[in-house]
Amino acid sequence: MQSSVPMREFTLRGVLLGALITLAFTAANVYLGLKVGLTFASAIPAAVISMALLYKFKDSNILENNLVQTQASAAGTLSAVIFVIPGLVMMGLWSGFPFWQTALICAAGGTLGVLYTIPLRRVMVVQSALPYPEGVAAAEVLRVGDAQRHSETADAAQRSGAMRELGWGTGMAAVFGLFSGGFRLLGDAVNFWIPAGSTVFRVAAGFSPALLAAGYLMGMAAGMAVLLGVVLCWFVIVPWLTAGITPADGQTIVALAGQVWSQKAKFVGAGVIAIAALWALITLAGPIIAAIRAQPARTQTASSGQRDETDVDMPRSWMLMIGLAALAVLFLVVNYFIGAHMTALSAGSRYGLAALCVVFAAIFGFLVAAACGYMAGLVGSSASPISGIGIIATVLMGLTLLALSMLIPSFHESLSGNLGVVLVLFMVSVILAMAAISNDNLQDLKTGYIVGATPWRQQMVLIIGCLVGALVIPPVLDLLYNAYGFAGALPRADMDPKLALEAPQANLMKQISTGIFSGSLDWSMLGTGVVLGLVVIALDWLLRKSGRGALPPLAVGLGIYLPPTIGVTLTIGALLGFGIQKALKKVGERKGSAWIASAEERGLLLASGLIVGESLMGLAIAAVIGFSGQNAPLALVGEGFGAAPWLGLIYFIALTTIFYRRVVAR
Repeated sequence: MQSSVPMREFTLRGVLLGALITLAFTAANVYLGLKVGLTFASAIPAAVISMALLYKFKDSNILENNLVQTQASAAGTLSAVIFVIPGLVMMGLWSGFPFWQTALICAAGGTLGVLYTIPLRRVMVVQSALPYPEGVAAAEVLRVGDAQRHSETADAAQRSGAMRELGWGTGMAAVFGLFSGGFRLLGDAVNFWIPAGSTVFRVAAGFSPALLAAGYLMGMAAGMAVLLGVVLCWFVIVPWLTAGITPADGQTIVALAGQVWSQKAKFVGAGVIAIAALWALITLAGPIIAAIRAQPARTQTASSGQRDETDVDMPRSWMLMIGLAALAVLFLVVNYFIGAHMTALSAGSRYGLAALCVVFAAIFGFLVAAACGYMAGLVGSSASPISGIGIIATVLMGLTLLALSMLIPSFHESLSGNLGVVLVLFMVSVILAMAAISNDNLQDLKTGYIVGATPWRQQMVLIIGCLVGALVIPPVLDLLYNAYGFAGALPRADMDPKLALEAPQANLMKQISTGIFSGSLDWSMLGTGVVLGLVVIALDWLLRKSGRGALPPLAVGLGIYLPPTIGVTLTIGALLGFGIQKALKKVGERKGSAWIASAEERGLLLASGLIVGESLMGLAIAAVIGFSGQNAPLALVGEGFGAAPWLGLIYFIALTTIFYRRVVAR
C-alpha cells in the first residue's frame, strides 16, 4: 500500500518517545519472564500509547506513530534473552549481570536479528498469506486512530463504527484481564484430568481473549493442526510415557503427567518444530535468495527517485556495514568471555574458539530468523514458542562444543564440565536475541506494509530499539536479582527462597546443556519428534497436492509443545472464524458483497481490540506488580477460590457469543 501524500515518518521526537516507552516495556517483560516464564507482545500497547501521546501534536501522522511502536516493540521483545542468560548466575559463574557483556550480546544479537529479517520481508510479509495477528491488529489500531485524528476528512459514521468495534473488543478483553490477572475473580483456564488405570488424559482450555483473536486470524487449517498436536500430546504421547513410569512416593498421577510433559513430551514438540522449521526454510530458500539478490545497493537506492518508497528495504551496503560491526562486537565479547573463564587456553586457541562460536551463532541465527518469522506469522508473536527455539539452539550448540572438545585436544580441558555448559548458555543468549527480534520484527513490518510505511526506515528504528533495550536489560536484571534472587541462586544468605523468581526457561536450558556434557540427556524424545514431524510434512504435502486442504507441520509441533490452554484456545478462535465465514457467506447472498466486506472488517476490528485490551491490561498489571513487589497486589480472593474457573468459562462463552453476533447479526 502506498501513501498518496508525503508525510513525516522518521522524527527525533518519535525516536525519543520510542526510547521512553521502551524503558517501561522492557522492565515489565523482564519481570514477568523471570516470574512466570511468559512475556507479552509489546507491539499493540506501543501502538496505542504512541498514538495517544503523539495525538497532541497536530503535525503527527500514522507513519510516525508506526515507527514509534516499531522501535518500542523491538526493545520489549529483546527481553526474551532472560530465558537463558540468568542460567549463568544459577551456575555460579556470575554474581550479577556485568553491564557491558550483557548489553553488548543483547545489542549484537538483536541487530543481527533485524538484519536477518530484511530479506524475509517480501517473501513472508508481502507475498505470503500468513495472518500475522498482532501485526494486523496494530495496523488496525493505527488506522482507526488516524481516522479519528483527521475526523474532518473521514466519514463520521464509518469512523464511529470502527472505533465502536475496536472499543468493544478492547473493553471486553481489558475487563477479563483485570478480573482474571488482577482481582483473581475469573480463572484463566479450565483443566480436566481423566484417569485411566496407570495413566491419565488431559482436557484443558484457556480463556485468553488475545489467543481467541489470534486463532480467529490464523485460520482453520492452522487451528486444526494445533488441535491435532494437542490431541497427540495429551491422548497419545503423555499417557504412553506416563504408563511406563512409577510415581514417586506421594506423587499423584496428575503431577506425574505434568512432569512427563515438561521433561519429555515437550521435547517431542521441539523435535517437530525443528524439522518443520528446517522444511519451511528449504521451501523458502529460493524466494529468500531471490530477495537477497534483489536488495538494492545504496547508490541504486539514492538514484532511483521514481521508486516506490513503501517497497524499499535497507540497502545491501548498509546491511553489510552494520552486520560486520555487529559480528565484530560479538567476537570481541565472546573472546573476552572465553579469556576470562577459560584461562588454560592459549591466545590462538581462544581466538579460534571465539570465531567458531560466532560463526555458529551467525549461521544458526539466520535459520532461527526464518523459522521464528514463519511461526509468528502463523500464530502470532505471543504464541510463538521462543523457548522451543532456545531448546533446539541449546542442543545444537552443546553438541557442537562437545564435538570440538573431543576432536581438538587444546579445547578438551576448557570445554569439559561446567565451562562448556556456561559457554553454551552464553552463546544461546545471543541466538535467542536473534530469535526474539525476528519473531517480532516481521509483525512490525506487516503493520508497516498495511499502513504504507517505508521499510528501510522501520528497519533502522528496529535497530535503534535493540540498542536502547540492550542498555535497559542489564540494570533491570541486576535490580530484580538483588531484590528477589533466582530459584537456587540467592545473592544473600538471609533472603527468603519462597520469594525468588523462578526463571523457568533459564533453569530448563541449564539442565539441557548440563545433560549434554554429562551424557544424561534423553535423546529419544527429540528423535521421536523429528520422525513425527517428517510424517506430518508428508501428510501436508499430500493434502496440498490433492487440493484437500493443508496441515501446517509447525502448527502441529506448537500444539505438542505449548500448554493445551494455549493450543485449544487458538483452535476455538479458528473455529469461530470458520463459523463466521460460513454465516457471512449465507447471509451475504441476500445482503450483497458490500455487506460481507463490512462484516469482515468488523471481525478484524473486534479481534484487534481483544489483542489490544489484553496487552494493555497485562502491561498495567505488570507495572502494579513491579512497583508493589507482591505477586498479586490487586487480588480480592485467595488462590483457592473454587468458582474462578467456572466464572472465567462463563465470561469466555459470553465474549465468544458477543463476538459472533456483532459480526454476523447486524
